[in-house]
Amino acid sequence: MQKQKIMGWFIGIPLLVIALIIIIILNEPERDGISRAIAYKAAVLSMTTAQECKTMAQEETSYFQEDARKQWYGAYMDYLYHRELISLELTSPDVKTAEGWLTYEEADYLASAISGELSDFVKVTRRNRKDHYPKDNWWLLYQEILKVTGGEDHVESKIIQVYGTPLNVEGTESWTAYTNAGTVRFEGLSLDAYIDKEIKVMMRGDELIQIEELVSESLVYRNVWILSVDETSVTGYIGAITRTFDVKKSLKKNDTMESQVADLYLEEGKLKKVVLKKDHISGKVLEVGDDFIEIEGYGEVKLDENFNVYKVYGEFKKQKKSDILVGYDVQEFVVADGLLCAALTMRQFNAETIRVLIMNTGFQSVFHDKITLTLGSSAVLTYDNDKQIPLNSGETITIELDDKRLEEGRIIIQPSDEIKGIMLSTVERGQGTPSYPGRLEIKREEEGLVLVNEVYLEDYLKRVVPSEMPASYEKEALKAQAVCARTYAYRQIKGNSYMQYGAHVDDSTRFQVYNNIETAVSTDTAVNETYGKLLTYQNVPMEAYYFSTSCGHTTDGTIWGADLSSVPYLKGVAVKEGGGTIDLTSNVNFADFIKNTSSSSYESEFSLYRWKTSITSTQLEQKVTDVGRITKVAMKERGTGGIGKTMEIQGTEGTKTISGQGQIRSILGNPELIITNQAGKELTGWSTLPSAFITIERGEPDENQVIKFTIYGGGYGHGVGMSQNGAQGMAKAGKNYKDILSFFYDGVEVKDMEDGF
Repeated sequence: MQKQKIMGWFIGIPLLVIALIIIIILNEPERDGISRAIAYKAAVLSMTTAQECKTMAQEETSYFQEDARKQWYGAYMDYLYHRELISLELTSPDVKTAEGWLTYEEADYLASAISGELSDFVKVTRRNRKDHYPKDNWWLLYQEILKVTGGEDHVESKIIQVYGTPLNVEGTESWTAYTNAGTVRFEGLSLDAYIDKEIKVMMRGDELIQIEELVSESLVYRNVWILSVDETSVTGYIGAITRTFDVKKSLKKNDTMESQVADLYLEEGKLKKVVLKKDHISGKVLEVGDDFIEIEGYGEVKLDENFNVYKVYGEFKKQKKSDILVGYDVQEFVVADGLLCAALTMRQFNAETIRVLIMNTGFQSVFHDKITLTLGSSAVLTYDNDKQIPLNSGETITIELDDKRLEEGRIIIQPSDEIKGIMLSTVERGQGTPSYPGRLEIKREEEGLVLVNEVYLEDYLKRVVPSEMPASYEKEALKAQAVCARTYAYRQIKGNSYMQYGAHVDDSTRFQVYNNIETAVSTDTAVNETYGKLLTYQNVPMEAYYFSTSCGHTTDGTIWGADLSSVPYLKGVAVKEGGGTIDLTSNVNFADFIKNTSSSSYESEFSLYRWKTSITSTQLEQKVTDVGRITKVAMKERGTGGIGKTMEIQGTEGTKTISGQGQIRSILGNPELIITNQAGKELTGWSTLPSAFITIERGEPDENQVIKFTIYGGGYGHGVGMSQNGAQGMAKAGKNYKDILSFFYDGVEVKDMEDGF
C-alpha cells in the first residue's frame, strides 16, 4: 500500500506540473502581441499630434464610461471611433478591451479604413482573425500607414538619453520623462528601465510612439553644472532636473568640482568618471547664431552639441540660448576642444547700451549694397578681431560687399568722440543725411551688408523721442514719452529680437523710430530729467504701448489676443478729466459717441480726433474677392472703447469675417480714399484707415448696383496704452508725467533702473 502511494506521488506530481504548465501557457498572453491602446495611439499620431487629438476629444462625445474616459488612451480611441477607423462591434470602448491585445481582424479593419491601399497588408483569414496580431507585424504595417497618412513628414526616429521619469524625480507628472531631446511624454510605454541609458525611439512632437531598441548602457552627460559634491555623491543639473549620483571608490572627493561644468561618464547607470571643464573666455557678445556665438576679440566660436546656459548668480537657473544678450559681457563661456560648452550668466545686465539695426532708405530692408561713412572725430577701424587702422576726423570711407576686411567677420568703427557721431551718406532720413553717435559695426550676410549702431541707451532715447513725438510738445508730455520709450527699449534689449544680426531692435516703426528727426533741446531735456526711469507693474518693466491719437477712449490689451490677466495695466480709459470708462461695445452706443464732434476730451482739438471717409463696394471688392458682389459691411464685435474686433462682409456669393483691428483697417483702407479730418482738411494716400474706432453706414445702390459705405471714425493708431496727443492735452491742463502715465496705465509705478528687476 505504501509502495502504491509512493508510485502515485511519482506519477501524479509530474502530471500536475504538466497540467499547470498547460494552464499557464493557455492563459498567458502572447508575448509578441501589441495592446490595442498602444497600436491605436500610434495610428492617431500618424495623422495628428497628441495635443490636437486631446483638444478634439474635449469637443467630442466620449464612447467610454466615466471610469475609463480619463485613461490615457481614451482620447486616442475616441478619435478613431469618431472617424470610423475602428469598429464598436469589433472593439468595445472599455478598459479590458483597450488594454488587451490587438487581433488580426482589428488590425485589418483599421488598415482598410485608413486606406484601400492597405487592405491586403494584414493577411487576415478565418482561422487567424481572432489571434493576436504580432508586434513586429504591427510596426511593419505602421510604416505603411505613415506613408498613406503623410505621417512620414512628422514621425521621426531619434536616439535619446533618458535623465528621469516619475520613478526617480519626485513631483514629475505621470507619463513625463526628461531627456536630452527635452521633456517628452511616453503614454502607455514603460520607460523607467531606460533611465541613464541611450535608446532609439519613434516620436511625433514630444510624444513617444515606440521604444525601438536599447542603443547603449554607457553614456556621457555633457556640460552638466555641478551643484555639490560630498564624500559619497555628486549632484548636478542635467537637462531640466537635478540628479544625484553615488560616488564609487575610484572617484575621489574633489572640492574644486563644485560650481563647475563637467562631463559625467556613466556605465549601467553608475557614475564612473567626472571630467571638469575649467577653461573660460569672456567678452562682449556681438552675435548669437544657430551654431555659433560671436565674441569680441575671439570671433565666431562654434557651439558644442550639448551647449547649455546657466544663470549662476543669485538663485541658480537653467536659461535658454536666447537669454544670451548681444552687446553685453555678463556671461563667461566655458570652452573645451575649441567649442563653447556652456555660457554662465554671472551678473544682471545694466541696460547701459542698445544695439540698433540701421535700415536702408525708406526703411525697406535691413540689408545695404554699400555703406559710406564720414567721421565726426578720429576713430579706430578694427577687423579680423584684432587688426586696427587709425582714421582721421572728416575722413570718408566706403564699405562694399567685396571688401576683403569682411572675410573674417565684422568691421568695427569706434570713434574717439561718440557724441560727434558718424555720418551715413548712403541712407536718407526725415532729417536728411543722418549722423549716428556711438560705434558702428558692419557685417556681410548672404543678402547684403548689415549695419549695427551700438549706442548708450540715453543717447538712443534722445533720437527716439523727437522721432516719435513733436519736440514742440509740453515738457511733461515729452517726459512721459521718454519713460515709455525707455521702458520699451529695456524690454527689447532683453527680448533679443535681432540676435542673429547682433542687434536688439531696428530703427523703423516696427520698434521705435530712431534718428529720423534731429535732436532738440526740449526732447534732450525730457530724457535727461527722467534718466533711468522705467514704467513698472508689480516691480517688472511692462509693455508700455503708445499711439498717436484716441477717439476719446482707449482700448485694452485684448485686441492682439492677449488675456487681460496677462496685461492688466492695459485697460481702456475715457480720455477726459476724471477718466473712467464708457460702455461703447454696442453699435448703437458707439455710433452716437463717434458722431458727436463736440464731446469733451483732452485731445478733442487734434485733427484726427474725428474723421470721416467713404468706400464703395467696388473698391472693397478689390481686396475681398471671394464673396461675389458686396452688399453689406457690419461690425459684429467691439472691444473696450468701441474698437472694431470682428467685421462681417456679406456678398451675393458668401460671407467673409475679418478679425482684428489691423485687418479691419487694412481691408477698409485704400489710397484712393479721401479722409476728411474734423478741421475739414482732406487727406489722401492712406492704404489703411487711421484706426478701427469706426462705425459704418450703408447707402443705397446706384444704377450700377454700386453701394457707398460711409465710415465715421476717430483717433489714429491701435488705441492701446498712452495716447500721445492725450498726453499733450493732459500736460497742457497741468498734469505731470507721472499723472499722465498712471492715467493711461492702470496700477503702474515709475522706478529707477538702478533698483534692478
